[in-house]
Amino acid sequence: MRLATQDPYPIAIEWGDENTAIGIHIPDIPDAVTAGDTFEEAYRAAVEVAHLRLEELAEEGAEIPLPQPINKHRSNPDFAGYGWGMIEIDITPYLGATEKVNVTLPGAVVRKIDEHVKLHGIKSRSAFLADAALKAISAH
Repeated sequence: MRLATQDPYPIAIEWGDENTAIGIHIPDIPDAVTAGDTFEEAYRAAVEVAHLRLEELAEEGAEIPLPQPINKHRSNPDFAGYGWGMIEIDITPYLGATEKVNVTLPGAVVRKIDEHVKLHGIKSRSAFLADAALKAISAH
């Protein structure tokens, strides 16, 4: 199950020059920093380092960090002068084994969920509910 509507992670881009590589920081994932000679190289390396760090966090039993709004990071003086972008990371493999639960919902709510899932190409009702729960939890 991929969390269907999971927001992408903001990335801070430290633009290099002919003598300096392009750096990418993923502020929401601890120690997720990498670089490359081109933006494309740096971006691919950022995807890789994000997965490595998330795997390490999962193995340590640490909480998997969810992406925060980009504006939270843009005001951080550590990233003054950086460019900004987004990176999509499927965090599902780091959240642990799936568990079956039984929930009771009004029929009208189930129909609205199913319509939303179909309209937005979300994998399943379960994926939608898991994503909605994570968003609600991270908002508090």
